[in-house]
Amino acid sequence: MGEIMLQETITLYKLIVLYMLNRVNFSLTAAQVSDFLLEKDYTDFMTLQQVFGELREAGMITSETIRNRTHLSITAEGRETLHFFQDRISEPIRQDIDSFFQENEISLRDEVSIQGNYYKSVSGEYEAHLIAQDNGVKLVELILSVPTTEIADAICDNWQKKNQEIYQYLTQQLF
Repeated sequence: MGEIMLQETITLYKLIVLYMLNRVNFSLTAAQVSDFLLEKDYTDFMTLQQVFGELREAGMITSETIRNRTHLSITAEGRETLHFFQDRISEPIRQDIDSFFQENEISLRDEVSIQGNYYKSVSGEYEAHLIAQDNGVKLVELILSVPTTEIADAICDNWQKKNQEIYQYLTQQLF
């Protein structure tokens, strides 16, 4: 009996995660999804990690790590599963999720739309790879070669803070 109840509960958490990822047209970070579920006391951190892992293994979500952040996206298989089983998510939980997105969608999108990561290139330099996108469309993509990880790290951090000013400057100078 206990095992069946646990599986049903984990299935509900999976459906909630799929519902959240399907609700937006951009990826969400694992932290953004976790914050919502933990804040509402739906589940605990360890169970959530299990849910993410099982969804990935089943091919219902994909994950990509970009500078310490895991970005999650729903797959076609995840959408199909959600379509068949989303009625198992109670109306109050759906309303909680919908309210969460009404209040936070812009900040959630901004957080994942600006990406900065760096890699060591074959030349031994570090390449800071910076992207700003809107609704999945890249507005700007820059690659800067720098000599150290410290500089590359600082560039990525500053990109998070100053991307709008930099984008404005580039468009003013180039258009």
